[in-house]
Amino acid sequence: MSVPGTPPPPAALAGGAWGDAAIKFGNTFGAVAGFLGILLLVFLAAGRARGRLARPLAVAVFLGPAVLLLLVGLVAPLLRTVYLSFFGDDSSHFVGGENFGWAFTTDSVRHVLVNTALWLVIAPLAATGLGLVLALLVDRMRGQAVYKSLIFMPMAISLVGASIIFKFVYESRGPGQSQIGLLSQLAVALGWHDPPNWMLDQPLNTFLLMVVMVWVQTGFAMVVLSAAIKAIPDEITEAARLDGAGGLRLFWYVTVPMIRTTVVVVLTTVMITTLKAFDIVRTMTGGNFGTQVLANEMYSQSFVQFDTGRGSALAVILFLAVLPLVAYNIVQLRKERGVR
Repeated sequence: MSVPGTPPPPAALAGGAWGDAAIKFGNTFGAVAGFLGILLLVFLAAGRARGRLARPLAVAVFLGPAVLLLLVGLVAPLLRTVYLSFFGDDSSHFVGGENFGWAFTTDSVRHVLVNTALWLVIAPLAATGLGLVLALLVDRMRGQAVYKSLIFMPMAISLVGASIIFKFVYESRGPGQSQIGLLSQLAVALGWHDPPNWMLDQPLNTFLLMVVMVWVQTGFAMVVLSAAIKAIPDEITEAARLDGAGGLRLFWYVTVPMIRTTVVVVLTTVMITTLKAFDIVRTMTGGNFGTQVLANEMYSQSFVQFDTGRGSALAVILFLAVLPLVAYNIVQLRKERGVR
């Protein structure tokens, strides 16, 4: 018999936790099984359809779920976000374009936009350029598959995991204490006896955060550009060499023009990823010390300060910034397919 006011024993807590987990698992399993069962019945019905209804029904069956999920998961939230961006913090009163005016006239938010612009220019250019250089160098080495795997490996790590790794790299301690961060250790080895706290040093900390994105995306750029370089016909390269081109001239006047479309696609893809950068800033600095970017500010306004209107306005600005890059990327991919 338990005394009133005393906590339940650990065995009871464990049993309750296991019971809740079993119920949630059962509900999830039932929902998935029901969804698959409905799909199976629909597919069977579509497979037995004959006559004029066969083709329209087959199209509806195969495209219907994808269109439905697209409407529910993307279009509806987008429209609701645009709607909420014209309302106040609690979504109860209409404010028009006041939230957008706040975004472009407030000094702190303008600093966020400048930081985002720096990320958008520096990180993609660095990742794409470094990936191109590595593609050229690694393709001339023996055992290139091993080196490519090692360089591509950071792509398998989430941005949160990469941020935690570099958080230890940038770890800094006060004067007189032994440094455990790799960057601080290197600084001490080079004669800098009192290295700064890297994550507090503005604007250096912003560029150090960009290094994480470059480290993760360089492998992607290298693999794609390496495949494009190998696709260049040998006849073109040999003809250029017979004409006296070699080294940098061969690279600049032959290789780069031949892979220009691929370079643009890689660059815009990394730009889209960079523009939505949230994990790195949130994990390493939380947006403090002058490192805030648009995606993290959107999260802070919506879920930390609970200002739905301003958070939605920032989300709309982010969407409008990504949209031209996506459209340009699609156009370039279609051009490349047309050439092939």
